[in-house]
Amino acid sequence: MTIFAPWPSDPPLRHLFLRDMIVDAHIGVFPHEQGVTQRVRVNVSYGVRDGEGPDEGPDDLSRTVSYEHVVMMVRRIIAEGHIRLVETLAERIAAGVLRDRRVVVVRVKIEKPDIFQELDSVGVEIERFQPG
Repeated sequence: MTIFAPWPSDPPLRHLFLRDMIVDAHIGVFPHEQGVTQRVRVNVSYGVRDGEGPDEGPDDLSRTVSYEHVVMMVRRIIAEGHIRLVETLAERIAAGVLRDRRVVVVRVKIEKPDIFQELDSVGVEIERFQPG
């Protein structure tokens, strides 16, 4: 999953990602999806401006957003209770990542891998930008 800068003239971005996080979630709109969990695959990719200041070195922690923070946030959102749509889950995750003002853009992909036997997965992918 690759994210591109909104405009070619923008400063370069550092892209961080969570790939193929598998979680059991209470999700779905159909009666058979109520009261049970389903496997959900979560991918999150987010861009942080890279090297804006002259004093920032490659090991400067202010230049990155913690993977662990994002993983814990995804777990917390899923633990909050039943979510009807994968789109809703994706929007909540994107909004959570964008709370960190250093994040310029986030892409979230939510997949349900066990829905159709002949498909690897179904789902949604969204991309959201920092307002302003």
